[in-house]
Amino acid sequence: MAVISRKSRKSTNPSSTYLSEHSGNVTSQFGEDGIIKRIFEIMQPRNKWCVEFGAWDGKYLSNTWALINEEQWSGVLIEANPERSSELRNEYMTRSGSVFVECGTVGWEGDQRLDAILARTPTPHDFDLVSIDIDGNDWHVWNALQDYRPRVVVIEFNPTASNTMYFVQDANPEINQGCSLLALIELGKLKGYELIATTITNAIFVASDDYYKFEISDNTIDSMHEESIVTEICHGYDGTIFAAGHMMLNWHSVPLSQEDFQILPVSQRKYSGS
Repeated sequence: MAVISRKSRKSTNPSSTYLSEHSGNVTSQFGEDGIIKRIFEIMQPRNKWCVEFGAWDGKYLSNTWALINEEQWSGVLIEANPERSSELRNEYMTRSGSVFVECGTVGWEGDQRLDAILARTPTPHDFDLVSIDIDGNDWHVWNALQDYRPRVVVIEFNPTASNTMYFVQDANPEINQGCSLLALIELGKLKGYELIATTITNAIFVASDDYYKFEISDNTIDSMHEESIVTEICHGYDGTIFAAGHMMLNWHSVPLSQEDFQILPVSQRKYSGS
């Protein structure tokens, strides 16, 4: 029986990933609250405005709840579900002049672009932070943002993609596949942003004119991010597929076996050169 396993290697640079030492959750999922707090201790907020979507109830796995409720930031919370957005609007009724709840889906065209939604609010064009987490089209939403330039971008990536894989799902609101960290890094550079931290599923970027404040000399992907739930495959000369690493369909909790990867039936797995 074949022996196969994935031997992980740690390539991250402690001087590059020091912000992760400040990880901590108030309402965030993977320590983003603590990292964000440290970021704004280093670079100082300019206007104390933040934007988040889908906001859900404004608190569940939120990267902005602590800013709005503990630091008294202003914000825009966007939620597509009418019932939840109504409840959220009632929650912030006493702060109607500083916290704006919008019911809608953020997309990449027409009135659904984040630019169009924010234009209905007094959000500054250089607001301090945006949190993008919509389980799929995150890359397309950030790519479409043109009129506003948030200083810090917290955006979700698909952690099953390796550091060498460039992947962006189709721009389609009906599918949920995500994008790779590498794809976000390349998009960020095109838009004038630099990676300063990652968590398991979120990349945190800062506008390039603030990047020097963090004194990160090497923010290449391997120095910044350690792969955690990656599956690798190879194939034998006879057409057998071998898989190693994270043997699970992550969001369905379905375990994977070697046979799940096979394209050829056993009878056809033969080496043509023998």
